[in-house]
Amino acid sequence: MFQFHLSRRKLITAAAASLCAGSQASAEEAAAPAKPAKLATRTEVVRDRAEVPMLAPSSVDGMMNAIALYEEINAGGGWNELPKGKYESGGQHKRNILLRERLVREGYLDFETLTRKSADSFDEELKQAVSAYQAAHGLVVNGKIDETTRGEMNITAAERLLTLRENLDRIENYLPGLGERAILVNVPACQLETVEGGIVHSRHNVVAGKPERPTPALVSKVSDIVFNPFWNAPASIVARDIIPKYLADPSYLEQMQIRIFDGVGGPEIDPSLIDWLATPPDRYHFQQQPGAQNALASVKVNFPNSHMVYMHDTPHREDFKRNQRFQSSGCVRVDDVRGFITWILNRQDDFDEATFEMITATEEPFTLPVQTETHVRFMYLTAWTNGDGRANFRRDIYGLDGTGFVIGQPEAAPTL
Repeated sequence: MFQFHLSRRKLITAAAASLCAGSQASAEEAAAPAKPAKLATRTEVVRDRAEVPMLAPSSVDGMMNAIALYEEINAGGGWNELPKGKYESGGQHKRNILLRERLVREGYLDFETLTRKSADSFDEELKQAVSAYQAAHGLVVNGKIDETTRGEMNITAAERLLTLRENLDRIENYLPGLGERAILVNVPACQLETVEGGIVHSRHNVVAGKPERPTPALVSKVSDIVFNPFWNAPASIVARDIIPKYLADPSYLEQMQIRIFDGVGGPEIDPSLIDWLATPPDRYHFQQQPGAQNALASVKVNFPNSHMVYMHDTPHREDFKRNQRFQSSGCVRVDDVRGFITWILNRQDDFDEATFEMITATEEPFTLPVQTETHVRFMYLTAWTNGDGRANFRRDIYGLDGTGFVIGQPEAAPTL
Protein backbone atom coordinates (compact mmCIF):
# COMPACT_ATOMS: atom_id res chain seq x y z
CA MET A 1 0.00 0.00 0.00
CA PHE A 2 0.97 3.60 -0.56
CA GLN A 3 2.29 5.00 2.71
CA PHE A 4 2.35 8.61 3.79
CA HIS A 5 2.18 10.61 7.02
CA LEU A 6 -0.40 13.27 7.59
CA SER A 7 1.50 15.22 10.23
CA ARG A 8 2.92 18.58 9.24
CA ARG A 9 6.39 17.57 10.41
CA LYS A 10 6.57 14.39 8.35
CA LEU A 11 5.04 15.57 5.12
CA ILE A 12 7.58 16.25 2.41
CA THR A 13 7.51 19.97 1.71
CA ALA A 14 7.54 20.82 -1.94
CA ALA A 15 10.12 23.24 -3.24
CA ALA A 16 8.76 26.52 -4.53
CA ALA A 17 6.95 25.89 -7.79
CA SER A 18 8.53 27.21 -10.96
CA LEU A 19 6.85 30.27 -12.40
CA CYS A 20 4.05 29.72 -14.86
CA ALA A 21 2.75 33.12 -15.85
CA GLY A 22 -1.00 33.30 -15.92
CA SER A 23 -1.71 30.08 -14.02
CA GLN A 24 -4.22 32.08 -12.02
CA ALA A 25 -7.19 33.16 -14.12
CA SER A 26 -7.82 36.88 -14.23
CA ALA A 27 -10.96 38.33 -12.71
CA GLU A 28 -12.25 39.11 -16.20
CA GLU A 29 -11.80 35.50 -17.32
CA ALA A 30 -13.46 34.13 -14.21
CA ALA A 31 -16.44 36.43 -14.68
CA ALA A 32 -16.89 35.74 -18.39
CA PRO A 33 -19.78 33.49 -19.41
CA ALA A 34 -18.74 29.91 -20.11
CA LYS A 35 -21.88 28.08 -21.14
CA PRO A 36 -21.81 26.84 -24.74
CA ALA A 37 -24.90 24.94 -25.82
CA LYS A 38 -22.82 21.79 -26.17
CA LEU A 39 -19.16 20.86 -25.80
CA ALA A 40 -17.35 19.72 -28.92
CA THR A 41 -15.01 17.41 -26.99
CA ARG A 42 -15.46 15.39 -23.83
CA THR A 43 -13.41 14.29 -20.84
CA GLU A 44 -13.94 10.55 -20.55
CA VAL A 45 -12.33 7.14 -20.07
CA VAL A 46 -12.27 5.31 -23.43
CA ARG A 47 -9.96 2.34 -22.78
CA ASP A 48 -12.67 -0.20 -23.71
CA ARG A 49 -12.92 1.24 -27.22
CA ALA A 50 -9.32 0.35 -28.16
CA GLU A 51 -8.86 3.72 -29.87
CA VAL A 52 -5.61 4.76 -31.54
CA PRO A 53 -4.05 7.92 -30.05
CA MET A 54 -3.23 11.16 -31.87
CA LEU A 55 0.42 10.11 -31.97
CA ALA A 56 1.25 6.44 -32.62
CA PRO A 57 3.72 4.33 -34.62
CA SER A 58 1.09 4.17 -37.39
CA SER A 59 0.80 7.97 -37.56
CA VAL A 60 3.40 8.52 -40.28
CA ASP A 61 1.80 5.98 -42.64
CA GLY A 62 -1.62 7.44 -41.83
CA MET A 63 -0.45 10.94 -42.72
CA MET A 64 1.20 9.76 -45.92
CA ASN A 65 -2.06 8.08 -46.97
CA ALA A 66 -4.04 11.22 -46.13
CA ILE A 67 -1.61 13.37 -48.14
CA ALA A 68 -2.02 11.02 -51.12
CA LEU A 69 -5.81 11.31 -50.84
CA TYR A 70 -5.77 15.10 -50.75
CA GLU A 71 -3.28 15.24 -53.60
CA GLU A 72 -5.78 13.21 -55.61
CA ILE A 73 -8.61 15.52 -54.56
CA ASN A 74 -6.61 18.56 -55.64
CA ALA A 75 -5.67 16.92 -58.93
CA GLY A 76 -9.39 16.48 -59.54
CA GLY A 77 -10.09 20.17 -59.02
CA GLY A 78 -10.71 20.20 -55.27
CA TRP A 79 -14.27 20.86 -54.15
CA ASN A 80 -16.83 23.57 -54.73
CA GLU A 81 -17.85 26.03 -52.06
CA LEU A 82 -20.91 24.99 -50.11
CA PRO A 83 -23.56 27.69 -50.59
CA LYS A 84 -25.52 29.39 -47.85
CA GLY A 85 -29.03 28.19 -47.18
CA LYS A 86 -31.00 25.81 -45.01
CA TYR A 87 -29.82 22.23 -44.72
CA GLU A 88 -32.67 20.77 -42.70
CA SER A 89 -33.10 17.21 -41.53
CA GLY A 90 -35.91 15.69 -43.56
CA GLY A 91 -35.82 18.50 -46.12
CA GLN A 92 -35.28 18.16 -49.85
CA HIS A 93 -33.20 20.57 -51.91
CA LYS A 94 -30.47 20.52 -54.55
CA ARG A 95 -28.15 21.99 -51.90
CA ASN A 96 -28.22 18.57 -50.25
CA ILE A 97 -26.74 17.05 -53.41
CA LEU A 98 -23.88 19.56 -53.22
CA LEU A 99 -23.41 18.64 -49.56
CA ARG A 100 -23.27 14.94 -50.44
CA GLU A 101 -20.72 15.64 -53.14
CA ARG A 102 -18.62 17.55 -50.64
CA LEU A 103 -18.68 14.70 -48.11
CA VAL A 104 -17.96 12.06 -50.78
CA ARG A 105 -14.73 13.89 -51.67
CA GLU A 106 -13.21 13.27 -48.23
CA GLY A 107 -14.64 9.80 -47.78
CA TYR A 108 -17.45 10.53 -45.34
CA LEU A 109 -19.96 9.05 -47.81
CA ASP A 110 -19.70 6.46 -50.58
CA PHE A 111 -20.04 7.66 -54.16
CA GLU A 112 -23.18 5.58 -54.68
CA THR A 113 -25.06 7.93 -52.33
CA LEU A 114 -25.16 10.41 -55.24
CA THR A 115 -26.93 7.96 -57.55
CA ARG A 116 -29.98 7.48 -55.35
CA LYS A 117 -33.30 9.10 -56.09
CA SER A 118 -33.23 10.53 -52.57
CA ALA A 119 -29.88 12.27 -53.08
CA ASP A 120 -31.51 15.67 -52.59
CA SER A 121 -32.91 14.76 -49.16
CA PHE A 122 -31.26 15.45 -45.81
CA ASP A 123 -31.75 11.95 -44.45
CA GLU A 124 -30.24 10.09 -41.50
CA GLU A 125 -27.27 8.90 -43.59
CA LEU A 126 -26.38 12.48 -44.48
CA LYS A 127 -26.84 13.63 -40.89
CA GLN A 128 -24.47 10.92 -39.63
CA ALA A 129 -21.87 11.89 -42.22
CA VAL A 130 -22.09 15.54 -41.16
CA SER A 131 -21.69 14.45 -37.52
CA ALA A 132 -18.57 12.44 -38.38
CA TYR A 133 -17.15 15.46 -40.22
CA GLN A 134 -17.81 17.69 -37.20
CA ALA A 135 -16.12 15.25 -34.82
CA ALA A 136 -13.01 15.13 -37.03
CA HIS A 137 -12.79 18.92 -37.05
CA GLY A 138 -13.35 19.57 -33.33
CA LEU A 139 -16.80 21.06 -33.87
CA VAL A 140 -19.95 20.64 -31.83
CA VAL A 141 -21.47 17.40 -33.12
CA ASN A 142 -25.09 18.14 -33.97
CA GLY A 143 -25.45 16.82 -37.54
CA LYS A 144 -26.42 20.30 -38.74
CA ILE A 145 -24.83 22.59 -41.30
CA ASP A 146 -24.45 25.66 -39.13
CA GLU A 147 -22.22 28.55 -40.20
CA THR A 148 -19.21 27.18 -38.32
CA THR A 149 -19.48 23.81 -40.04
CA ARG A 150 -20.06 25.40 -43.44
CA GLY A 151 -17.02 27.61 -42.89
CA GLU A 152 -14.84 24.55 -42.19
CA MET A 153 -16.18 22.80 -45.28
CA ASN A 154 -15.28 25.80 -47.40
CA ILE A 155 -11.60 25.70 -46.49
CA THR A 156 -10.05 24.66 -49.79
CA ALA A 157 -8.61 21.23 -50.53
CA ALA A 158 -5.29 22.95 -51.33
CA GLU A 159 -5.16 24.46 -47.84
CA ARG A 160 -5.95 21.11 -46.26
CA LEU A 161 -3.13 19.48 -48.21
CA LEU A 162 -0.64 22.09 -47.04
CA THR A 163 -1.77 21.56 -43.44
CA LEU A 164 -1.26 17.79 -43.71
CA ARG A 165 2.24 18.21 -45.13
CA GLU A 166 3.15 20.69 -42.38
CA ASN A 167 2.07 18.31 -39.64
CA LEU A 168 3.79 15.25 -41.07
CA ASP A 169 7.13 16.82 -40.12
CA ARG A 170 5.89 17.51 -36.60
CA ILE A 171 4.67 13.94 -36.12
CA GLU A 172 8.00 12.56 -37.34
CA ASN A 173 9.74 14.66 -34.68
CA TYR A 174 7.35 13.89 -31.81
CA LEU A 175 7.42 10.10 -32.32
CA PRO A 176 11.04 9.06 -31.57
CA GLY A 177 11.48 7.60 -28.09
CA LEU A 178 7.77 7.50 -27.33
CA GLY A 179 7.35 4.78 -24.71
CA GLU A 180 4.56 2.44 -23.69
CA ARG A 181 2.95 5.01 -21.38
CA ALA A 182 2.52 8.57 -22.55
CA ILE A 183 0.65 11.79 -21.93
CA LEU A 184 -0.15 13.49 -25.24
CA VAL A 185 -1.25 17.13 -25.14
CA ASN A 186 -2.38 18.55 -28.47
CA VAL A 187 -2.48 22.30 -28.00
CA PRO A 188 -4.66 23.28 -31.03
CA ALA A 189 -7.20 20.61 -30.01
CA CYS A 190 -7.15 21.62 -26.32
CA GLN A 191 -7.14 17.92 -25.47
CA LEU A 192 -4.94 15.50 -23.58
CA GLU A 193 -4.76 11.74 -24.04
CA THR A 194 -3.35 9.22 -21.58
CA VAL A 195 -1.96 6.30 -23.57
CA GLU A 196 -0.82 2.85 -22.55
CA GLY A 197 0.32 0.09 -24.90
CA GLY A 198 -0.70 2.08 -27.97
CA ILE A 199 -4.32 2.46 -26.77
CA VAL A 200 -6.00 5.59 -25.41
CA HIS A 201 -6.98 5.16 -21.77
CA SER A 202 -8.67 8.53 -21.31
CA ARG A 203 -9.18 11.92 -22.92
CA HIS A 204 -9.25 15.15 -20.99
CA ASN A 205 -10.26 18.63 -22.04
CA VAL A 206 -7.49 21.07 -21.18
CA VAL A 207 -6.92 24.81 -21.03
CA ALA A 208 -3.87 25.88 -23.05
CA GLY A 209 -1.96 29.12 -23.59
CA LYS A 210 -3.38 32.29 -25.04
CA PRO A 211 -1.96 33.35 -28.42
CA GLU A 212 -0.06 36.12 -26.64
CA ARG A 213 1.35 33.56 -24.15
CA PRO A 214 1.48 30.31 -26.14
CA THR A 215 2.07 26.83 -24.77
CA PRO A 216 5.36 25.38 -26.07
CA ALA A 217 5.82 22.10 -27.95
CA LEU A 218 8.17 19.79 -26.06
CA VAL A 219 9.34 16.24 -25.34
CA SER A 220 9.88 15.09 -21.75
CA LYS A 221 8.97 12.55 -19.04
CA VAL A 222 7.02 12.98 -15.81
CA SER A 223 9.35 13.40 -12.83
CA ASP A 224 7.08 14.01 -9.85
CA ILE A 225 3.67 15.12 -8.67
CA VAL A 226 3.20 17.89 -6.12
CA PHE A 227 0.03 17.76 -4.07
CA ASN A 228 -1.19 20.96 -2.43
CA PRO A 229 1.47 23.02 -4.21
CA PHE A 230 2.61 26.55 -3.53
CA TRP A 231 2.01 29.00 -6.38
CA ASN A 232 4.72 31.54 -7.13
CA ALA A 233 3.11 34.53 -8.80
CA PRO A 234 4.95 35.87 -11.86
CA ALA A 235 5.73 39.57 -12.00
CA SER A 236 3.19 40.13 -14.79
CA ILE A 237 0.31 38.99 -12.56
CA VAL A 238 1.75 40.78 -9.54
CA ALA A 239 1.64 44.04 -11.53
CA ARG A 240 -1.64 43.50 -13.34
CA ASP A 241 -3.72 41.83 -10.68
CA ILE A 242 -2.31 41.32 -7.19
CA ILE A 243 -0.93 44.78 -6.30
CA PRO A 244 -3.97 46.71 -7.67
CA LYS A 245 -6.32 44.46 -5.68
CA TYR A 246 -4.23 44.84 -2.54
CA LEU A 247 -4.22 48.64 -2.89
CA ALA A 248 -7.99 48.59 -3.31
CA ASP A 249 -8.48 46.18 -0.39
CA PRO A 250 -5.64 45.71 2.15
CA SER A 251 -7.19 42.40 3.26
CA TYR A 252 -6.83 40.90 -0.23
CA LEU A 253 -3.46 39.20 0.35
CA GLU A 254 -4.70 37.58 3.55
CA GLN A 255 -7.93 36.43 1.85
CA MET A 256 -5.96 34.85 -0.99
CA GLN A 257 -3.30 33.46 1.38
CA ILE A 258 -0.50 35.26 -0.48
CA ARG A 259 2.71 35.90 1.44
CA ILE A 260 5.55 38.19 0.32
CA PHE A 261 9.23 37.39 0.74
CA ASP A 262 12.44 39.31 0.10
CA GLY A 263 13.53 36.91 -2.65
CA VAL A 264 12.98 33.16 -2.87
CA GLY A 265 13.70 31.73 0.56
CA GLY A 266 14.21 35.21 2.01
CA PRO A 267 12.55 36.77 5.05
CA GLU A 268 8.84 37.54 4.97
CA ILE A 269 7.87 41.16 4.23
CA ASP A 270 5.04 43.20 5.75
CA PRO A 271 3.22 44.55 2.66
CA SER A 272 1.95 47.60 4.55
CA LEU A 273 5.54 48.88 4.84
CA ILE A 274 6.16 48.94 1.07
CA ASP A 275 5.45 51.82 -1.31
CA TRP A 276 3.91 49.65 -4.03
CA LEU A 277 3.39 52.51 -6.46
CA ALA A 278 7.15 53.02 -6.59
CA THR A 279 8.23 49.36 -6.32
CA PRO A 280 8.91 47.15 -9.39
CA PRO A 281 6.60 44.10 -9.46
CA ASP A 282 9.57 41.69 -9.57
CA ARG A 283 11.27 43.19 -6.50
CA TYR A 284 9.63 40.73 -4.08
CA HIS A 285 8.60 37.09 -4.23
CA PHE A 286 4.83 36.59 -4.00
CA GLN A 287 3.86 33.07 -2.92
CA GLN A 288 0.33 31.74 -2.57
CA GLN A 289 -0.12 29.05 0.09
CA PRO A 290 -1.86 25.72 -0.56
CA GLY A 291 -5.62 25.70 -0.16
CA ALA A 292 -8.92 26.33 -1.90
CA GLN A 293 -7.80 29.70 -3.28
CA ASN A 294 -4.52 28.42 -4.74
CA ALA A 295 -4.15 29.06 -8.48
CA LEU A 296 -2.86 25.50 -9.03
CA ALA A 297 -5.61 24.04 -6.83
CA SER A 298 -4.91 20.50 -5.61
CA VAL A 299 -2.00 19.23 -7.69
CA LYS A 300 0.65 19.88 -10.33
CA VAL A 301 2.58 17.48 -12.57
CA ASN A 302 6.26 18.25 -13.16
CA PHE A 303 8.45 17.18 -16.06
CA PRO A 304 11.88 18.57 -16.98
CA ASN A 305 11.71 21.34 -19.58
CA SER A 306 13.37 24.66 -20.29
CA HIS A 307 10.05 26.52 -20.61
CA MET A 308 9.07 26.29 -16.91
CA VAL A 309 5.67 24.82 -17.72
CA TYR A 310 3.73 22.01 -16.09
CA MET A 311 0.25 20.48 -15.95
CA HIS A 312 -2.05 21.28 -13.05
CA ASP A 313 -5.49 21.47 -11.49
CA THR A 314 -7.41 24.73 -11.38
CA PRO A 315 -9.97 26.33 -9.07
CA HIS A 316 -11.64 27.75 -12.19
CA ARG A 317 -13.22 24.56 -13.49
CA GLU A 318 -15.83 26.60 -15.32
CA ASP A 319 -13.14 27.08 -17.99
CA PHE A 320 -13.67 23.49 -19.10
CA LYS A 321 -17.25 24.38 -20.08
CA ARG A 322 -15.91 26.47 -22.97
CA ASN A 323 -15.18 25.21 -26.46
CA GLN A 324 -12.40 27.78 -26.92
CA ARG A 325 -10.02 27.07 -24.05
CA PHE A 326 -6.93 29.16 -24.85
CA GLN A 327 -6.86 31.08 -21.57
CA SER A 328 -3.65 30.20 -19.71
CA SER A 329 -0.20 31.66 -20.15
CA GLY A 330 1.64 28.51 -21.10
CA CYS A 331 0.89 25.84 -18.51
CA VAL A 332 -1.84 23.27 -19.14
CA ARG A 333 -4.87 22.94 -16.86
CA VAL A 334 -6.39 19.44 -16.88
CA ASP A 335 -10.04 18.46 -16.48
CA ASP A 336 -10.77 15.49 -14.15
CA VAL A 337 -7.36 15.88 -12.58
CA ARG A 338 -8.11 13.14 -10.04
CA GLY A 339 -8.60 10.53 -12.73
CA PHE A 340 -5.53 11.88 -14.55
CA ILE A 341 -3.28 11.62 -11.47
CA THR A 342 -4.67 8.19 -10.59
CA TRP A 343 -3.74 6.94 -14.07
CA ILE A 344 -0.20 8.31 -13.77
CA LEU A 345 0.24 6.49 -10.45
CA ASN A 346 -1.79 3.35 -11.18
CA ARG A 347 1.33 1.14 -11.09
CA GLN A 348 2.62 2.74 -7.93
CA ASP A 349 1.75 1.38 -4.48
CA ASP A 350 -1.99 0.96 -5.00
CA PHE A 351 -2.58 4.67 -5.40
CA ASP A 352 -6.25 5.49 -6.12
CA GLU A 353 -8.67 8.39 -5.97
CA ALA A 354 -9.30 7.79 -2.25
CA THR A 355 -5.59 8.28 -1.62
CA PHE A 356 -5.73 11.44 -3.71
CA GLU A 357 -8.53 12.77 -1.50
CA MET A 358 -6.69 11.87 1.71
CA ILE A 359 -3.54 13.74 0.69
CA THR A 360 -5.22 16.84 -0.73
CA ALA A 361 -7.49 17.13 2.31
CA THR A 362 -4.43 17.87 4.47
CA GLU A 363 -3.65 21.03 2.46
CA GLU A 364 0.01 20.24 3.16
CA PRO A 365 2.57 20.28 0.33
CA PHE A 366 3.58 16.74 -0.56
CA THR A 367 5.90 15.70 -3.39
CA LEU A 368 5.69 12.18 -4.80
CA PRO A 369 8.31 11.02 -7.33
CA VAL A 370 6.78 9.07 -10.24
CA GLN A 371 8.42 5.66 -10.51
CA THR A 372 6.84 4.40 -13.74
CA GLU A 373 8.30 5.90 -16.91
CA THR A 374 5.63 8.16 -18.36
CA HIS A 375 6.46 10.18 -21.46
CA VAL A 376 5.13 13.67 -22.12
CA ARG A 377 4.51 15.27 -25.50
CA PHE A 378 3.21 18.81 -25.83
CA MET A 379 2.35 18.84 -29.54
CA TYR A 380 1.25 21.44 -32.05
CA LEU A 381 -0.87 19.32 -34.39
CA THR A 382 -3.36 21.10 -36.61
CA ALA A 383 -3.81 17.82 -38.53
CA TRP A 384 -3.42 14.14 -37.69
CA THR A 385 -5.06 10.83 -38.59
CA ASN A 386 -6.98 8.48 -36.33
CA GLY A 387 -7.26 4.70 -36.39
CA ASP A 388 -9.41 4.50 -39.51
CA GLY A 389 -7.06 6.78 -41.44
CA ARG A 390 -9.43 9.74 -41.45
CA ALA A 391 -7.77 13.15 -41.29
CA ASN A 392 -8.54 15.38 -38.32
CA PHE A 393 -8.04 19.14 -38.52
CA ARG A 394 -7.92 21.94 -35.95
CA ARG A 395 -7.62 25.70 -36.17
CA ASP A 396 -4.07 27.09 -36.37
CA ILE A 397 -4.55 29.07 -33.15
CA TYR A 398 -0.96 30.38 -32.97
CA GLY A 399 -0.52 30.96 -36.72
CA LEU A 400 2.39 28.51 -36.97
CA ASP A 401 1.46 26.55 -40.09
CA GLY A 402 3.71 27.56 -42.94
CA THR A 403 6.49 28.74 -40.63
CA GLY A 404 8.28 25.40 -40.25
CA PHE A 405 7.50 25.29 -36.51
CA VAL A 406 7.94 21.84 -34.96
CA ILE A 407 9.12 22.12 -31.36
CA GLY A 408 10.04 24.86 -28.90
CA GLN A 409 8.43 28.08 -27.71
CA PRO A 410 6.24 29.81 -30.31
CA GLU A 411 6.49 33.55 -30.60
CA ALA A 412 3.73 35.38 -28.79
CA ALA A 413 1.05 36.98 -30.89
CA PRO A 414 1.00 40.79 -30.55
CA THR A 415 -1.58 42.09 -28.09
CA LEU A 416 -4.09 44.60 -29.35
